[in-house]
Amino acid sequence: MQLRIKLGREARGALAKDRTSGDAVSQTMTRYIIRRLLWGVLLLIVVAALLFLMFRYLPTADPAKLRAGRLQSPQIIAEIRHTYGLDKSLPAQFWLYMKNLFLHFNLGYSYYSNAPVKELLFNRLPATLSLVFGGAIVWVITGLSVGIISARRAGSRLDRASMSSALVLVSAPEYWLGLIVLYLFAADIGRVHIFPGAGSYVGLTYDPVKWFESLILPWLVVAAGSAAIYARLIRGSLIETMGEDYIRTARAKGLPERTVVLRHGVRAAINPVVTVLGVDIGVLLGSSVLVETVFNIPGIGRLNYIAITHADFPIVQGTVLFAALVIIVANIIVDIAYAYLDPRVRYS
Repeated sequence: MQLRIKLGREARGALAKDRTSGDAVSQTMTRYIIRRLLWGVLLLIVVAALLFLMFRYLPTADPAKLRAGRLQSPQIIAEIRHTYGLDKSLPAQFWLYMKNLFLHFNLGYSYYSNAPVKELLFNRLPATLSLVFGGAIVWVITGLSVGIISARRAGSRLDRASMSSALVLVSAPEYWLGLIVLYLFAADIGRVHIFPGAGSYVGLTYDPVKWFESLILPWLVVAAGSAAIYARLIRGSLIETMGEDYIRTARAKGLPERTVVLRHGVRAAINPVVTVLGVDIGVLLGSSVLVETVFNIPGIGRLNYIAITHADFPIVQGTVLFAALVIIVANIIVDIAYAYLDPRVRYS
């Protein structure tokens, strides 16, 4: 009876210890997330400050004269300066810009159309998101599949062929690859009419079927180079991981090879892929102009290109800030995901 009571006390003590340890880990993770969020906000402020100073000090056209258009009278230009706060000191202009940005998410107004930059971005955002996230799904699935197969058959003809093809795709510029596939497969100019919707984007809410058809080729073009990089990353990381002691232990326990590779090997080898995935998505959101131009997709990339050609700097500033925000958030999510993907990772 005394032994049973003693064992019961020890079990309760161990349970309480595990619960305390779990609470400590949860608190540590919460503090880490809060610190990362604060650093993200600080980094966004630094990016906004650099963009603000760059567009104020670079030898560019006068914003008030651009907004005035043909009405270049001194009175109208003075009124425009007063309306947009351009007659205030530089610190006062920056404070007003940051206050509007963080309190109202106000990115300013276009010099040419006088439309809110936020509205212009949100109108173009669905097309860019469709391109980026659809392409990301394609390149992650393709890259991981090819990389895992190549790692399991390292040195074989299949491995050499896939890695050689990956090198070619990495070296191929997106605009060149887009023009090639348009010439081969587009409905109007293509030699083989496999993708009838290519080159004429249709919104998802307007017609989901035509939306999907119009984005098949852009997704493949966007995914080609990234999938090749991911295949090489996962191949090298998985080959190294499969030589670890815990992999040999899993095999010694009699686990199926598929389980050993996917559950133990890939989970530990996927960290490099997760690292670049967050950055790639954010970068592509801000640099998709080439693919959007080739395939006639009305996204943020084309909006930014048009703004640059017309010196419409509020739009350029807004698109760069949006891309920076996406990259910062993606990196925070990646850092948090490390602890769940790899049990060896701990945050302090």
